[in-house]
Amino acid sequence: MSIKPLRGIRVLDLTRVVSGPFCTMLLGDLGAEVIKIEMPERGDESRSFGPPFVGGESAYFLSVNRNKRSVSLDLKAPQGRDILERLIAISDVLVENFRPDTLERLGFGDEVLRRLNPRLLRCSISGFGRSGSQATRPGYDLIIQGEAGLMDVTGPHDGPPFKVGTSIADLVTGLYATIGVLSALMERDRHETAVPVDVSMLESVASLLAFNAGIYFATGSSPRRRGNTHPTIFPYETFEAADGWVNVGVANDKFWSLFCPVIEAPELLADPRFATAPLRVANREDLAPLITARLKAKPRAHWIERLGEVGVPCGAIRTVGEVAESLQGSGSEAILRMAHPTAGEVRNFQNPLRFASHTLGEASAPPRLGEHAEDVLGSLLGLDDQAIARLREVGVIGPRPPDPTDHAAR
Repeated sequence: MSIKPLRGIRVLDLTRVVSGPFCTMLLGDLGAEVIKIEMPERGDESRSFGPPFVGGESAYFLSVNRNKRSVSLDLKAPQGRDILERLIAISDVLVENFRPDTLERLGFGDEVLRRLNPRLLRCSISGFGRSGSQATRPGYDLIIQGEAGLMDVTGPHDGPPFKVGTSIADLVTGLYATIGVLSALMERDRHETAVPVDVSMLESVASLLAFNAGIYFATGSSPRRRGNTHPTIFPYETFEAADGWVNVGVANDKFWSLFCPVIEAPELLADPRFATAPLRVANREDLAPLITARLKAKPRAHWIERLGEVGVPCGAIRTVGEVAESLQGSGSEAILRMAHPTAGEVRNFQNPLRFASHTLGEASAPPRLGEHAEDVLGSLLGLDDQAIARLREVGVIGPRPPDPTDHAAR
């Protein structure tokens, strides 16, 4: 049985690239009706991010845009702004990640939005906030990872700073924006007040510093890069096995008492230098090579099995492909399969939320550019075919995507 907690909520999606589209995709997963407004001809910039492309669609775009309908609309044209006004009037949420004041320059500032729809929730995603001296700076994932301190604590201790291997700044900002929208919807239901939501990428990523920031606030000193080591726990890091790499998480004294017999090192358990967690951290340089030598003697599968048997956290360093194949074969419904008219079967990781025995159900494939113009403008705004055709003729809405079954059009 499927559950759609946001059924009946309409989201007007004016976002592009990752942070905003990830937020609106999550809202769509939860059952919201998401109408994605894109620029005619080009659409969301991420449609061009590639290779790879599948059936003319960017794999990048396909990863964060399921459960949406696309309308390509020229917001600089008066008729385009008129259509946007009418969509605003019948929507519950508007999500945008324009540069600050862009929506205002188009004629859709907060006062106008309130006049058009007093119940509309505006969620604005920005790189550096909507006000202040940095407000106009473009917020791209790489830039934000550096500016928010994440790269300074990521990478080898004796090497350059590294970025995280996924678009973490975009993704965590999208998560915070989703939380903000859901919270604002609850507030609106309780008090009939539409409270705007503002989320900056800079503050979103800075919040992930967590204990690193706590160390600074407690000591006045900034933590430095430590590679895969943990500043306050050891051994809690990556070790080389005979045939690959494993992560070992001996996070407390109980795990230490279980860990040493498995690696056949009773002398380490008896050594007073390593008797407690703080001592193991203090004597890390002496302990690390002793553990490394033991773990390197046998393959990773041996350590994962043996440490798992006694309950010590341990895991392999898996490739993206290994994770995808493992989840596909796990029977956990962790992989979504969606039929796309040109890209064939599109696969995404399923939304990880589970509601007891309920699932979020099936998903619709990411849309082709402007694929749903007739549907949205006709069913929601009452425009007939002739009116829509005229809008196409003058470029207010983009051309209809080609019919993939029309061989003559190929």
